Amino acid sequence: MASSSSVPASPAQSKKPRDKIADWLRQTLLKKPKKMPVSRESHPSDVSQTATQDGLPSPSCSSPPSRSSPPSRSSPPSRSSGLSPTLQPTHMDPSSSSGRWSKDYDVCVCHSEEDLEAAQELVSYLESSKASLRCFLQLRDATPGGAIVSELCQALSSSHCRVLLITPGFLRDPWCKYQMLQALTEAPGAEGCTIPLLSGLTRAAYPPELRFMYYVDGRGQDGGFYQVKEAVIRYLETLS
Repeated sequence: MASSSSVPASPAQSKKPRDKIADWLRQTLLKKPKKMPVSRESHPSDVSQTATQDGLPSPSCSSPPSRSSPPSRSSPPSRSSGLSPTLQPTHMDPSSSSGRWSKDYDVCVCHSEEDLEAAQELVSYLESSKASLRCFLQLRDATPGGAIVSELCQALSSSHCRVLLITPGFLRDPWCKYQMLQALTEAPGAEGCTIPLLSGLTRAAYPPELRFMYYVDGRGQDGGFYQVKEAVIRYLETLS
């Protein structure tokens, strides 16, 4: 009996079902279009729209809230020095053409050469007071090279008050007598403008040219400096 010859199976039939499924999946995947990569030059709004379509929250583009600046501290109230506003240096306007600042000096101190030390003490006392009185002392403030007479006349006319430091040396010096007469000429009728300070003299030695003016007695503990300062301040208060 002749043996029947076996027919070889075709390649398609020889494949296993598992291999067929794998071929089908491979072909399906190859046909699926690939996603285009996002360009780096794309606008940020396109990226945010894409993220929103994918279900992701879009980033906020608003700037963070600015921090409020801390409140400025108000300056503490200034302490009152007990003086008239006219004599407050911090509240004065030097550009004003009236009142205290209409002249360069508050006080012009007239003295003899031998009383220079006492005159310097008086000026230092007046300038260091709360009113910060502006004083003219000839040997300190006169213009170098200027004429003595013209410098004195300029100082007297540029000062509100004149303090005459009357001592035995003042009475012996003809130049001091000229200063006294010049001071009276500048303001003959102004009360309180010329302030005599009698030091080392009795009342009988008081100059007759000043007999109608009260003087400050310098025999006190402070040499009469306090009374001189108060007299200058009272006069300056009348200028406001």
